[in-house]
Amino acid sequence: MNDQNNCRRGRHVVSVMHAHLVFVTQYRRGVFDDEMLTRCEEIMRKVCEDFEAELKEFNGERDHVHLLVNYPPKVAVSKLVNSLKGVSARRIRQEFTGRINRAVMHGHLWSPSYFPASCGGAPLAIVRQYIEQQQHPL
Repeated sequence: MNDQNNCRRGRHVVSVMHAHLVFVTQYRRGVFDDEMLTRCEEIMRKVCEDFEAELKEFNGERDHVHLLVNYPPKVAVSKLVNSLKGVSARRIRQEFTGRINRAVMHGHLWSPSYFPASCGGAPLAIVRQYIEQQQHPL
């Protein structure tokens, strides 16, 4: 169902796993400018590398960011998200002190919630059809 060139290969697994992640700033405050988003992408790209994942796409607006991450099956999305948000918040607050009013945001850059969506590959209807068409042994 997937192009073999996009597959990750491990000792006992071949996989293609992508997640679309959305992180929103605390209280949807519009704190990001172009320079901060560029730095946020660099930080998040490094965090992904530490998890043996790849940040395929990144973009954002003043109050949120979108990421497309290709990750291995051994990585729990919740752990990746925790690290992405924690490391980026710490570094952004350190490097852009004064641009983010910590008092207004109660010391937090990101809202505690996030949006994850699995994506890529065949649509669910096609996967269902493929599974339904498997031959049962007689």
